[in-house]
Amino acid sequence: MKIDLHKIKIRKVIAGYKDSAEEGVEAYDGKLDIRPKYQREFVYKEKQRNAVIETIKNSFPLNVMYWMIRDDGGYEVLDGQQRTISIGQYVNGDFSLSDRFFHNLTKEEQDKILDYELMIYFCEGTDKERLDWFRIINIAGEKLTDQEIRNAVYTGSWLSDAKIKFSKSNCAAYLLANDGGSLVSGSPIRQDYLETALSWINDGRIEDYMAKHQHDKKADELWDYFQDVIAWVRKTFPNYRKEMASVNWGELYNQFKKEKLNTAKLETEIKE
Repeated sequence: MKIDLHKIKIRKVIAGYKDSAEEGVEAYDGKLDIRPKYQREFVYKEKQRNAVIETIKNSFPLNVMYWMIRDDGGYEVLDGQQRTISIGQYVNGDFSLSDRFFHNLTKEEQDKILDYELMIYFCEGTDKERLDWFRIINIAGEKLTDQEIRNAVYTGSWLSDAKIKFSKSNCAAYLLANDGGSLVSGSPIRQDYLETALSWINDGRIEDYMAKHQHDKKADELWDYFQDVIAWVRKTFPNYRKEMASVNWGELYNQFKKEKLNTAKLETEIKE
């Protein structure tokens, strides 16, 4: 794992700052992915958010941040997401501090904030090294789920396409799995649906599957498989029960999909 320390002024980091609930948060003239698309939003409490700005205004040291260098030459925040968003939102005028918005500050006060240097480590390495490092620095603060960590490592067009289908609010996977009773537990935006589908299709070996398909253009194989599983479940178990949301349907589908099952007999056995 190669890790290099850089000192970058806030004015440069937040250049081109954009914040969207569904499209994610970016900055650094579009080169920095602060919060990826369709990832759940971590929200600092007012006290935490204000503490970040007070630290900068007083020229006190802010904890170091970590950026991962992506294959396309861009960057993704590994650690420091909320600090960066708090800074971007304040300079963007989204909240005030002591009844003063950023635009209410004097030019000297504004420049003091914008010229503050953030301590940022640029990280690059193999997929395994990045996963291990991400898990280490994910110990404190608002923790990411295992799937959110994987998403930060196996980036690319395949993952972007998979997120559209599995990770967006009211995404296609959510609508399909809940049409007639929920068959998947969790929330799409917390990456639960994507993680479930990946686990089903590759017998629990999620990272292995993501590594193999990282550079594919589309996630059609995963989406087609998920549709097949859901269709098989609805046909095989037509009478819905709430317990069905916690069943490992992928394991059952992979084992019995080619067999001719007697749905009436299964229903009788379930009732017993």
